[in-house]
Amino acid sequence: MEASKAEEMLDIVDVRTYLGIEFGSTRIKAVLIDSRFHTIASGSYEWENQFVEGYWTYSTEEIWKGLRVSYRALATEVYEKYGLLLEKVGSIGFSAMMHGYMPFDQSGKLLVPFRTWRNSTTKEAAKQLTSLFEHNIPERWSIAHYYQAILNHEKHVDQVDYLTTLAGYVHWQLTGKKVLGIGDASGMFPIDSLSKSYDEHLINKFEENLKKMHHAVHLKTILPKVLLAGEEAGVLSEQGAYLIDPTGSLKPGIPLCPPEGDAGTGMVATNSIGVRTGNVSVGTSAFAMIVLEKPLAKVYPEIDIVTTPEGNLVGMVHANNCTSDINAWIKLFEEFTASLGLEVNREKIFTLLFNKALEADEDLGGLLSYGYFSGENITGISEGRPVFVRQPDSNFNLANFMRTHLSSAFGAMRIGMDILKEEKIVIEGLVGHGGLFKTPRVGQQILAAALQKPITVMETAGEGGAWGMAVLAAFQASHSNCLSDYLNQVVFADAPCVTLQPLEKDERAYDDFIARYQSGLEIERVAVEKLRS
Repeated sequence: MEASKAEEMLDIVDVRTYLGIEFGSTRIKAVLIDSRFHTIASGSYEWENQFVEGYWTYSTEEIWKGLRVSYRALATEVYEKYGLLLEKVGSIGFSAMMHGYMPFDQSGKLLVPFRTWRNSTTKEAAKQLTSLFEHNIPERWSIAHYYQAILNHEKHVDQVDYLTTLAGYVHWQLTGKKVLGIGDASGMFPIDSLSKSYDEHLINKFEENLKKMHHAVHLKTILPKVLLAGEEAGVLSEQGAYLIDPTGSLKPGIPLCPPEGDAGTGMVATNSIGVRTGNVSVGTSAFAMIVLEKPLAKVYPEIDIVTTPEGNLVGMVHANNCTSDINAWIKLFEEFTASLGLEVNREKIFTLLFNKALEADEDLGGLLSYGYFSGENITGISEGRPVFVRQPDSNFNLANFMRTHLSSAFGAMRIGMDILKEEKIVIEGLVGHGGLFKTPRVGQQILAAALQKPITVMETAGEGGAWGMAVLAAFQASHSNCLSDYLNQVVFADAPCVTLQPLEKDERAYDDFIARYQSGLEIERVAVEKLRS
């Protein structure tokens, strides 16, 4: 038996493993790490949001099914590799897509189906609150969803007793604790960077405004309690253990760390929680998180102000759309190869097509795409209409086709990042993470050109938020005082990574592309207007 495997077995037996589970937009992933932060088992469940009665949503039934399936796959891997039943771990952490709207009544009943971050249905509320608070309130934020429901005179608003995010909901059901990590909480309501909790001044403003509308609401009583990374957040109840593992192997009493949003776990997974550092997370959406030295000079609708899991201010450039359209095209190529009778797995198709993008012309053959599956706040597009455009004389080949889609995936985010240049925000390094970086160098090189910054990708880039959440669970179990020190000195002390500098010719080419991208946005607006479902 290999020494490393023996050490992993000892970690399992001696309860020195940590479990992170993240509810992403297209996949629920469970990751178990050992005392050296290596992934020793994982499991996942694929899911897709549904457009139901005008809202993007996931059912609560699928939330719990996905949790059980992903955990069961992980526990099965532990048994098959080590011959051990997974009964206890050192700590557990849950994370999920940020923002959205999950309101509950006094009995704990969900009053309306979960409204995800993807919904662009709160434009008026976001506009009014941004003006009232003098603080950017994006359409995705929970408070915007809640206020829009009030403006819409929705019947359920008078019954709201608790309002939380998806991560907060799962944590509550497993522990009975109505708490939330500060990073996720900062996507519900603005945070005061000094008190490390909701901004009391803005809460008072909100409540006074509602009084004028004849609504009496004590906002703090319906929001989850804010916790910093490492603080106690409850333990797994008997009911919670059963919800995760109906076989009864997983035992109650395991400590849980504060639940976080996917932005926070991305910062942890890339060691990007220090001032002047940043990370770029790419998946169904794309967002850049830049840890700020000071508040921005003014309010920008394209820049969210959120926090790290320690409560430091972060400028967040969030694009609603990134890889969904690429994934759709990959599925088409997958169907084509299957129709030819060829058995080619999806990973090989991704690798082949991504590498083909490196052969593209500098002008991408004049091709243009907008992978908008949903509305895009940064570019002012209200609804999703994926569009691919070419001219009769365009050089329409596979290389240009693929690079156009990869370049477009970062288009909205680049526009938002240009605003931070105006604020003279210093960024010493950006770390990329997410499945797009599993193919070495390609997405990394294009992102470097798009943002005109060196991009570092770590070995853990493909693990993403679930691994980052497991690290947060390990941090709580360590009883360390400072997350930044813990990451620098313990987790990432010897972490291998690859950094690519932007190439000058690629920067010029991307500048030309983004100019064409912005000029062509009217095509997307017309598509939204004319192609009504």
